[in-house]
Amino acid sequence: MAKRRMSNPLALAVLSLLVEKPMHPYEMSSTLRERAKEASIKLNYGSLYSVVESLQRHGFIEVHETVREGRRPERTVYEITEAGRTELVDWLSELFAVPVKEYTQFEAALSLMPVLSPDSVVRLLQTRRTRLEAEIVGTQAVIDEMARQGLPYMFAIEADYVVELRRAELAFVERLITQISDGTFEGVDVWRRAHETGELPTAEDWQRALKRHPLRRVK
Repeated sequence: MAKRRMSNPLALAVLSLLVEKPMHPYEMSSTLRERAKEASIKLNYGSLYSVVESLQRHGFIEVHETVREGRRPERTVYEITEAGRTELVDWLSELFAVPVKEYTQFEAALSLMPVLSPDSVVRLLQTRRTRLEAEIVGTQAVIDEMARQGLPYMFAIEADYVVELRRAELAFVERLITQISDGTFEGVDVWRRAHETGELPTAEDWQRALKRHPLRRVK
């Protein structure tokens, strides 16, 4: 798979807007916000201008016209090029078809979990559980409201995807809380003792723990 000249999803959003019609950056920003795309694609005005400049530099968009309304400064309106249309279709197709490794902050925290004590992790996961539950309820309410307004499911599909991810994460968090709390999480005794004594576990400590509880996933 060849490396793309651009990787910022905001560039993909800009190209998709310009397929509809030529726009200036302010209209791009307003349209993305009206469609609540900032919930899925990181958006700020400064980065939008940088993305537009990069797209133009790569030949994916070009200047359509420069307009002035009243005493307002001139605004540059951009349009998509044929190269931009090809890039949009190829890039979007790749995102749909090819899973990629994404380095999430929660995954990073899990990889460094032994730094904290088991009891601290449980308390923090309980807080995360509460926030996940609230996020699921809130996002589901938005989806339900869109349905009541008669909007097609296509307009809510990214929110539905987020809800499903959060539900899966919530289930994982609940299982992890239970296993650490009831002592069935393998190695939890070694982990706890290290925090109580301040001594790092030895390889032999971990081997004994694994003999008692062979390595298995949280389930």
